[in-house]
Amino acid sequence: MSKILRVNMTDLTARYQDVPVKYKLMGARWLTSSMVSDEVEPTCHPLGPTNKLVFAPGIVTGTAAPTSARISVGSKSPLTGTIKESNAGTKFSPMLAKLGIKAVVVEGQPKEGMWYLLEVTKDGARLLPATDLAGKGAYATTNALIKRYGKVGVCCIGLAGEMKMAMAGVCFNDLSDRASRYSGRGGLGAVMGTKGLKAMVVDNKDGPGVSIANQELFGQGCKKLTEALQTHAITKPKGALNTYGTAVLINILNEAGGLPTRNFASGTFEGAPKIAGEAIFEGNKQRLGKELYNHACSPGCIIQCSNTWHNPDGSEQVSCQEYESVWAFGANCGIDDLDVTAELIRISNDLGVDTIESGGTIAVAMEGGLAKFGDGQKAIELMQEIGKGTPLGRILGQGAAFTGRALGLVRVPGVKGQNMPAYSPRAVKGIGVTYMTSTQGADHTIGYTIAPEILSVGGKADPLSPEGKAELSRNFQIATAFLDSTGYCVFIAFAILDIPKGFEGMVQSCAAVLGTNWTADDVTRIGKEILRKERAFNEAAGFTRADDRPPEFMRYEALPPHNKLWDIPNKALDSVWDF
Repeated sequence: MSKILRVNMTDLTARYQDVPVKYKLMGARWLTSSMVSDEVEPTCHPLGPTNKLVFAPGIVTGTAAPTSARISVGSKSPLTGTIKESNAGTKFSPMLAKLGIKAVVVEGQPKEGMWYLLEVTKDGARLLPATDLAGKGAYATTNALIKRYGKVGVCCIGLAGEMKMAMAGVCFNDLSDRASRYSGRGGLGAVMGTKGLKAMVVDNKDGPGVSIANQELFGQGCKKLTEALQTHAITKPKGALNTYGTAVLINILNEAGGLPTRNFASGTFEGAPKIAGEAIFEGNKQRLGKELYNHACSPGCIIQCSNTWHNPDGSEQVSCQEYESVWAFGANCGIDDLDVTAELIRISNDLGVDTIESGGTIAVAMEGGLAKFGDGQKAIELMQEIGKGTPLGRILGQGAAFTGRALGLVRVPGVKGQNMPAYSPRAVKGIGVTYMTSTQGADHTIGYTIAPEILSVGGKADPLSPEGKAELSRNFQIATAFLDSTGYCVFIAFAILDIPKGFEGMVQSCAAVLGTNWTADDVTRIGKEILRKERAFNEAAGFTRADDRPPEFMRYEALPPHNKLWDIPNKALDSVWDF
């Protein structure tokens, strides 16, 4: 039977409890947002003792369902002050699920300066002193735990989390035990740091596994979804994602005039071809003497979009140079060198910070005169300041909005304190609506309208037109809230948007695990329920419609090359929540 593991960092206990009836059908985001809403006072200080950190595998995580090894981490965000869910693909999640653990809730705080390791096996859970891990980066921490425990799932924070920086993420190991998989957004690594929890290890050996209520329906659903993923042009083997990774979007967004460049001053970057997915593929081919296709970040992934960048001598420099990360340190900072972006990503992984927020912060710092756009070496030095914890490093470590205020800047591209991802809202209007109205600050994955606006997936929408974008974003946000609860990777959306059988298979596989009769109507019902809970939490925390607005400069500063302004009226933004 599934259990909830409660870890109290004040009295240093770890105990199991039965899953309350109201949580029985929930997983991942649905569960983390519900538990945070139920147990965390919305007005609490995110770094205080009453905030909680919830880890939850998805509904189908730990089963044979394809591309389903996601874990959600939920809390009140130190970066935005809103409710937050951030998810990652990692072997940690299915291991947790196979031990019959529906959620891990970390609460309370230990004495200042004390660090602990949570060890979870079939025999139970216990907290151990982790003074030997304190002060180590995510790479060294993960390597030490793998050496000690063997092939286990690892979750940890780096130095940024220890220093409680608002852009600190939660790190997980991938299939090759790299410290490279992140629940990066929202500063949840800082919350883990306030709990004195340096790391967790999970070993599912001889665990009970995940029970499936209807094996026949589960098999049917998985077959339909697998066929959709393996035939869609974006997700199939040696398709766009497997070949070029998510960075395939660099050239695509650049051509659309929606690639934010030099701190969102332009929508095109002259150096885009040098940092695109195609350049990564060709660069690896030259350095390795062979073609290198991408790998899976987690068990059972058949999309396999995670890349690895290699040094000139053929040794590995970093995994992964993903679209958001390459953009953040590349085009957004005016840098067109993959070796430099790789080093900046490697530093971020080790410090344990979100690459979107850290790259955005460096771009804001460049805007403020701390470096020149395009100066890769200075960008590296600024990231190193964060790791040193110097006064400048601590300012940068609090994210782009904080850094912008410190430098007296107007062009700070964020919403609710979170820096915008790699799509310009003045050139791609639907994703802009998602940024503004999301319950979690500017976040592209909350409602990925890039699918129809740029990729013509699930239909075609004109990215430059403001018409109908509130409804488009609303529908994507509702569907994504459900998808984020399943344990499936958000990238299955490409296939299930275009192939109805794939969508049907996704719903059937979830229903089969739980023993429900869910249909497409339940996807909408559950998605709305999740969004309403998150919205209610934020409203109780003091957020209003006035927080669902773009940074002012986007209303009067036209974005080249289309010279478009943000022109979606506030009334349309407010209408997103008319459901």
